[in-house]
Amino acid sequence: MSKLPSLLLVDDDPLISESLAFVLREDFKVSVADSRDKAKRLLYKLPTLPELALIDLGLPPEPDKPDEGFALVSELLTFNPSIKILILSGQDTQENVRHALTLGAVDFIPKPCDMELLKTRLKHQLMILEAEIQQPIENKSESCGIIGESSAIKTLLAQIQQFANLPFAVLVQGKSGTGKELVTKCLHTQSKHNQAPCLTVNCAAFTSELLEAQLFGHAKGAFTGANTARSGFFADAGEGSLILDEIGDLPLQLQSKLLRVLENGEYYRLGETRVRKSTARIIASTNRNLREEVKKGQFREDLYHRLSVLTINVPPLSERENDKLLLLEHFQKFYAKMGTLFQLDEEAKQSWQKYHFPGNIRELRNIVIRLGAKYPNQLVNKIQLEEELESGLAPKPSTNNYEASILNQLNNENFSLDEVLQEWERRYINAAMECSKGNLSQAARILGINRTTLYSKMQRLSKN
Repeated sequence: MSKLPSLLLVDDDPLISESLAFVLREDFKVSVADSRDKAKRLLYKLPTLPELALIDLGLPPEPDKPDEGFALVSELLTFNPSIKILILSGQDTQENVRHALTLGAVDFIPKPCDMELLKTRLKHQLMILEAEIQQPIENKSESCGIIGESSAIKTLLAQIQQFANLPFAVLVQGKSGTGKELVTKCLHTQSKHNQAPCLTVNCAAFTSELLEAQLFGHAKGAFTGANTARSGFFADAGEGSLILDEIGDLPLQLQSKLLRVLENGEYYRLGETRVRKSTARIIASTNRNLREEVKKGQFREDLYHRLSVLTINVPPLSERENDKLLLLEHFQKFYAKMGTLFQLDEEAKQSWQKYHFPGNIRELRNIVIRLGAKYPNQLVNKIQLEEELESGLAPKPSTNNYEASILNQLNNENFSLDEVLQEWERRYINAAMECSKGNLSQAARILGINRTTLYSKMQRLSKN
C-alpha cells in the first residue's frame, strides 16, 4: 500500500474540520488545527512536514477578518517552501482571493464546496508537486537553474561565482519568493566542496530547544526524549555547506553559540563538556532587514557583521527587466507535460510585463499554473490574465498626491519646518514608547538611538 500524502487542515469550526477530516482521510493523512498558533505547534511535532495545506482565512482571535489566515500562508511557506496551500474560506472577496494567491497560496475554494471537487483540486496540486520534485537539478550549469538575462541576474550570477570557493560565511538576502533557496544551493554546487554534504535547516521551523539540538547535536539523556545521541547538522555537514534558512528567526540565546562557531569553529553538543570543531561553510538566508533587526535588539550586531562579510542581495522580479517573459516561457514548458499549455496574446503580454509581481517568482509560477488549468491550449487575453493579478495591474503607488500636500503646506504663510519636524519626532517617540509599554531602553532600540539621546529629546519636547 502506497503512503498517503499528508495534509494540514486548519479551520476553527469543529463541524467543518471534523467533516472534512472524515471525508479526506481515505486519500490523505490529515492533521487538524483550529488556529494559526496551534497549526505552528503541530508542525513542530509532525515527523515530516505536510505536502498540502487546506486553511480557512478567518481564524482566531479575529475570525471575522482574513489577517490570521494570510499570516499563516506566509509562515507555512517559511516552514516548507514547496508546500501547496489551498484556501477554503467564506471570505472570498476578489481582494482576499488575489492577496492570498499573491502570498503564495495555489488555489482558493469558496465555502461551501463540493467534496469531490475539493478532492480533485487537492490531487491536482499533488500532481504539480510531484512534477516539481522530479525536475532535474542543473548542478553543472553555470546558472544553477537560475533563469534570466537581466543585468540584475548577471550581477547575481557573477557574485555567486566570485563567492562560491571562498571559505567565509555568505548572507543571502531578498524578499519572499525571489529564489534565495536556489542561490544558497548554487553557492554550494559551484564550490570545490560540491561533493560534500549540503544540509539545510530552517531556523523558523523549530522551537529554540529543538533547534539547538538539531544544529549542535546532543548526548543520550541530554533532555527528556533524548533516548539516543545525535551528531547534529554542524557535524553531519562535514566540509560541505550548512544552509541556515531564515537566519533572522534564530533565537537570541542561540546567536552567541553560532557566533562562536563562525569565529573559531568550536561548539558543544547538548549534555557534553567536550569541545568539538566544525569545518562546515555557513550560508545564511533571510527575507528580513537584519540591520533593522539589530536596531530593534532582535539580532546581535557582532553576529550580523560576521555573517555579512560576503552579502548577496537577490533582486525582486520587478527589477529584472525582460526576465518576466523568460520565466513565463520556462514555467509554460515545464508544466506543459501536464497538458496545461497556454499562450498570452499581445495585450496580455504587455500587461504581464507591466505587472510588478509582489509575490515574485513564486507568484509568477502559481499564476502560470492557474492559467494553464483554466485555459488549457488556449490563447489568454488581457482580461483573463488580469483576473489573476492582485488589484489588476497593481501599479506602484504614485507620490503625486503626497507631493501636492507638501506644496500646499509650503504655500501656507505660517509654515515652519522646525515645528513640522518636531511634531513628527513627537509622534515617533510616542509610538515607540507605546510599543515598548513605557520601557525607555527598549523604545530607544526601536528608534535606533541611544537611551540618553531619547531622554534628552523627550525632555526638550515636553517643554515645547
